[in-house]
Amino acid sequence: MSDRVPHGPLRPLPLRVYQPEKPAGPGLVWAHGGGFAAGELEMPEADWVARSFADRGIVVVSVDYSLAPFPRTWAAAAGAPGRDGVHYPVASDEVEHAFRWAASSGLAAGPWALGGASAGGNLATGAALRLSHGTGPIPALAVLAYPTLHAVQGPPDDELRAALDADPEADVFGPDPVRVMYENYLGVPAEQGDVYAVPGTASVDDLRAFPATIMINDEIDELRVSGEAFGATLRAAGVELDISTASGTRHGHLNKPDLAAATASIDRFARRILATTPENKEQP
Repeated sequence: MSDRVPHGPLRPLPLRVYQPEKPAGPGLVWAHGGGFAAGELEMPEADWVARSFADRGIVVVSVDYSLAPFPRTWAAAAGAPGRDGVHYPVASDEVEHAFRWAASSGLAAGPWALGGASAGGNLATGAALRLSHGTGPIPALAVLAYPTLHAVQGPPDDELRAALDADPEADVFGPDPVRVMYENYLGVPAEQGDVYAVPGTASVDDLRAFPATIMINDEIDELRVSGEAFGATLRAAGVELDISTASGTRHGHLNKPDLAAATASIDRFARRILATTPENKEQP
């Protein structure tokens, strides 16, 4: 593991590189979650995840992107201090910049995937979409763990609604909290977010060149509505998609390394990342 601080779009951009003992070829640029306003490189969703991928032969670049403000009202509820921050597009641009840096770094033979968890999944998706609309480089794979992709989120179906009602502690990502989270990130009303900030609003035409995608959602998590809706649009656009739900999980199961589901998800993601290399194409 080593820390790198290349020049970013607005500031030196802290990155943490995890090199496997036996590199298998592919690399992954990874963005942790935290509602756009929290999270850091030491949290399990960043460090444990990166170490786990490196143990499976994948080079990982973990991105310490700039955070949105942490308002005093949130701080009071969390028992933590408030904090100033930055709004979109800073974090999104930094994740894109980290991918460009990694893809040209020589750290891995490649190809390179781009992914993240929760809000980090949003940042990775928006960056991948922007890269697919420009000159690239386009990630070989998007790796998304329980992503939030819609600022204005649709309602859950009856089955998910019943599961959330039966587990009130998991019922934290309804439409109102999600809108507040996005407006804090955007700095403007949710409806004003562009497609790279709110990639769930991408049309079929927007997604024609989007990379192949693997997504694992949590079962008892209203954000699953967002991931599944985006998955449906990816399919309609003809994008290769592997989408599944981790049974019995609440939002954020990669932040709980002791859960069997966390290791199972890393294994599933890693198999697909490794399959991006020609010699591993037949790997299940």
